[in-house]
Amino acid sequence: MTTTRNDPAVRDAAERLDRAHRTGTPCAPVRDLLPAGDLDAAYAVQSLLTGRRLAEGRRITGWKVGLTSPAVQRQLGVDTPDFGALFDDTAVPDGAELPWGAVLQPKAEAEVALVLEHDLPHERHTVADVIRATAFALPAVEVVGSRIRDWDITAVDTVADNASCGAYVLGARPVPLRDLDLRTAGMVLERRGEPVSTGAGVACLGHPLHAAVWLANTLVRLGTPLRAGDTVLTGALGPMAAVAPGDVLEARIDGLGSVRAVFGPAAAEGDPR
Repeated sequence: MTTTRNDPAVRDAAERLDRAHRTGTPCAPVRDLLPAGDLDAAYAVQSLLTGRRLAEGRRITGWKVGLTSPAVQRQLGVDTPDFGALFDDTAVPDGAELPWGAVLQPKAEAEVALVLEHDLPHERHTVADVIRATAFALPAVEVVGSRIRDWDITAVDTVADNASCGAYVLGARPVPLRDLDLRTAGMVLERRGEPVSTGAGVACLGHPLHAAVWLANTLVRLGTPLRAGDTVLTGALGPMAAVAPGDVLEARIDGLGSVRAVFGPAAAEGDPR
């Protein structure tokens, strides 16, 4: 049976997550509201919430791929990545301050971002299709966040919660793919000069372009293909790093350069921020 936005369980799960988003108070997991392990139901929740964001005047600027690490997939009991939508008001300029509290329970990941200049409309794509469609690559820090209390998540929970999207920071120096070997590109994510995460492109489904192919094929099947102008966050190159108020994290990726995510201070007591 196909799960739709109109199913009562989907609406209840969406309302729980939306309340957490609106109030800034993390909620209980939503897996108790949905059929066990049902990713279709979780994506129906995500779709309902995405529709609400669009109705509020927000704009989709691209998509993120998550669960690209085999270890994380095993931890959550799945054998496939997931995806979520990126919105215009979650894009943070390189080095600009992200107010503390803008993302619930934030963590940071360093990733390769692709910016497209051509649509990817085919039923099945190749790596060559993605290369031809890509204008350039950028270094990125994805600030993942969870509306679910204490990150107590299964795959169903994170998919419903827009793949735990929070915010994203892109570098400002575009690099053509012809100048890169993304599979072997090393990454280090530092907090004030101290490494907090390291990795390489091979950690992302074997190659960041493999993640982009998976996303392109998946979105075509769902009727929302990747379009020119979309930004694609291809997935983490290393483990998530914890962040705290006032942190400055800098990601450096071989061939792509660097990008900084700056977190604001914690709000003072009584400050409505």
